[in-house]
Amino acid sequence: MIKNFVEELTWRGMIQDSMPGTEEHLLEAMRMAYVGIDPTADSLHIGHLVGVMGLRHFQLSGHKPVALVGGATGMIGDPSGKSAERNLLNEETLLHNQNAIKEQLSRFLDFDSEAENAAIIVNNYDWMKEFSFLEFIRDVGKHITVNYMMAKDSVKKRLSSESSVGMSFTEFTYQLVQGYDFLHLYRDKQCTLQMGGSDQWGNITTGTELIRRVDAGKGYALTWPLITKADGTKFGKTEGGNIWLDTERTSPYKFYQYWLNTSDVDAEKYIKIFTFLTRETIESLIEEHKEAPHLRALQRRLAEEITTMVHSKDELDNAIKASNILFGKSTGDDLKALNEKTFLDVFDGVPLTQIAKSEVENGLDIIAALAEQGGFLKSNGEARRALKENSISVNKGKVKDDYKITSADLINGKFVLLQRGKKNYFVLQIVD
Repeated sequence: MIKNFVEELTWRGMIQDSMPGTEEHLLEAMRMAYVGIDPTADSLHIGHLVGVMGLRHFQLSGHKPVALVGGATGMIGDPSGKSAERNLLNEETLLHNQNAIKEQLSRFLDFDSEAENAAIIVNNYDWMKEFSFLEFIRDVGKHITVNYMMAKDSVKKRLSSESSVGMSFTEFTYQLVQGYDFLHLYRDKQCTLQMGGSDQWGNITTGTELIRRVDAGKGYALTWPLITKADGTKFGKTEGGNIWLDTERTSPYKFYQYWLNTSDVDAEKYIKIFTFLTRETIESLIEEHKEAPHLRALQRRLAEEITTMVHSKDELDNAIKASNILFGKSTGDDLKALNEKTFLDVFDGVPLTQIAKSEVENGLDIIAALAEQGGFLKSNGEARRALKENSISVNKGKVKDDYKITSADLINGKFVLLQRGKKNYFVLQIVD
């Protein structure tokens, strides 16, 4: 059964532009659409997620989604929104990246079922690698004028007086290569729609133009808005760089925290785009949030939904436990359950000092750990007063002045968490 894909994306705020007739075309029968994905890393980041969600909605609407990994275009570099050329990748790296990306996409798209609309993944390197330069300019280049290519915003910006770097011929031809992808998929798989970010409109319409001029066919285009943040900072970026879907690059804890710390304005927008919650559920959450904004119901549900989808329910539970270590009640067992990366993420910025392993193996006196050797408190006297006030904890457990830190206290075999009161933390890192 075909559902109204355009209507679904419209209420979610996920359509910037679409070619006239797109909605009607999609309601007539099962169609195929593709989104291009840049394979310059072996992981997607959350900047890719709008496209992935678009493909998932397309599949849920009864259509067949195609993820196109840009092995060939990744070797060139898309000028859209860029001020400089990117590094070019070799074939082995591109293949590794493609396999890693497919694994991540499989959490969203059904590639494996027998359904007619099961998703597929293709790599434009497969059909571009045997294409000679002479064949390309003869069979593709002659159909698109330089005037047409120069009129594209992505080209105009790079050739304007504001740009100091200009644009290479390689990048100038990018829109032809992307346009040919659409023509190839139109011929080979009857793919009639290309989707992408609004900065891709020029490249996508070059494809529809090629289909019209070369095959006298009809291709369609649809773009979504580029995601922004209300405060003007870049979506999907932190001081540490991109928020990745790969756990080795961005821990599930940091991933969860990114969404949890979204502003009210952004959360209302993002929950429509980055979850599959129904319209009724989202409207109810928005009302609940307006009545008690301090409870951050929108942010919590957004963070829970997307962390579960990208990682798993177990990873979400661990991220919530990790969050509670700083902001709620937790135990030494909760601390010891954290892996090293999550522990360091949770206590990022907390003062840290190194202690020799031999000191701990022999039993490190708590006063020495707090003052002389650790340096958490200024003096032994201050350490004794704090202990007498019952304000010192080791790994979330209160301790007295006769306590000794031993190997049994180690988190991941190398950390001990000291705490004074509720908010003052200090980490001992045990080194050989």
